[in-house]
Amino acid sequence: MCELNVILLSGDNRERIMDSVAKILVEGDSIQLTGILGDKMTVKGSIKEINFSRGEAIILSK
Repeated sequence: MCELNVILLSGDNRERIMDSVAKILVEGDSIQLTGILGDKMTVKGSIKEINFSRGEAIILSK
C-alpha cells in the first residue's frame, strides 16, 4: 500500500499532522485527509508537494 504522512507548513513551522493517509480530497481551499483506519481531518490550505518515494504530502497552511 502507499500511505502518506502529511506535513503542514506554516511559515517556518513544519508539523506532521496525520500519518498513514490513504485518501486526499481537495475542495477549494479545504483538504480532507482520510487515514487507513477511516479517521478524517480537514485542513485549510493548498498542496505544495506529494512525494511517494518519501511517503509524504506537504500542505501550505492558509
